[in-house]
Amino acid sequence: MGMEISQLKTIIQVAELGSLSKAADRLHIAQPALSRQVRMLEEELGVRLFDRHGRGMVVTEAGKDVLRHAHRMMNELDEIRASVIGADAQMRGHVSIGMPPTVADVLSVSLVSAFQKRHPEATLRIVSAYSGYVLDWLHRGDIDMAILYETRPARSLRSRFLLEEQLHLIGPSGCFENDGQPHDFGYLTDQRLLLPSAGHGLRRIVDDCASVAKIPLDVRVEADSYSTLKDLVRTGHGLTILPLAPIHQDLASGHLSHSALIDPAPVRRLMMSFPSDRTKSRLTEFAGRVLVDTARNLVESGIWSGRLLTEDGAFV
Repeated sequence: MGMEISQLKTIIQVAELGSLSKAADRLHIAQPALSRQVRMLEEELGVRLFDRHGRGMVVTEAGKDVLRHAHRMMNELDEIRASVIGADAQMRGHVSIGMPPTVADVLSVSLVSAFQKRHPEATLRIVSAYSGYVLDWLHRGDIDMAILYETRPARSLRSRFLLEEQLHLIGPSGCFENDGQPHDFGYLTDQRLLLPSAGHGLRRIVDDCASVAKIPLDVRVEADSYSTLKDLVRTGHGLTILPLAPIHQDLASGHLSHSALIDPAPVRRLMMSFPSDRTKSRLTEFAGRVLVDTARNLVESGIWSGRLLTEDGAFV
């Protein structure tokens, strides 16, 4: 028996929902028939796709490999449909995007809104973790594209810089005489600091700037959570260094204040990456355009402190 499109749809829905009954409802198929489809596909492939337990269905490692191919095949079918009925047609495929948590906080709402408006039948998966994990998922094929803080160039990826993000000194309300006005990096010499732990990308940038400025840093508390750092700052335990976009609301409400840092200025670059061995689907290209447009709007409005780096569209 050859593999059928209905079987691909079945394993995608069961994996997404984690439940045979929920997948049966969504696909308008009786649950016994759906269960039989899964069992027949497992027998045909000779592997177990799901672990069954009282709380539902969990994809096995072998199932994850099959699921990646199923998504790819369904996307290719949607590409065929789109090529026949026109590039502006609504699409029903799937796209998975990985990004760091703070970036997801800034970009996710605009991304989901654009998909619901333009391609309401498409499914979108947003996963967030530190750039190292996201990069690993991209290499393994678990996601279709990624937003990453700058990493070493890799032949397996096609990447383009999205923006250069400025990092600011963050203090409690009224901490700085003129909010937003810059301070020399040397100002940190006598300040009690709250920073991410050593090895965190942001901490490496700050430590490198301190080395250039030839000053010691008095780091009293290390915390990798931005929400923890801003809560500690707000309650008067010290100052931290963060990008402005994830704390925009805290700044607008006056709960926190900020100052730019110069000489040297701590900055980091954000990049958009795709696997070089796979053709980007139209949905993936659409997601990329939305992310670039959103970043541009946030930079132009001052919410994302930095400068856009995507005007020439060049890949590196």
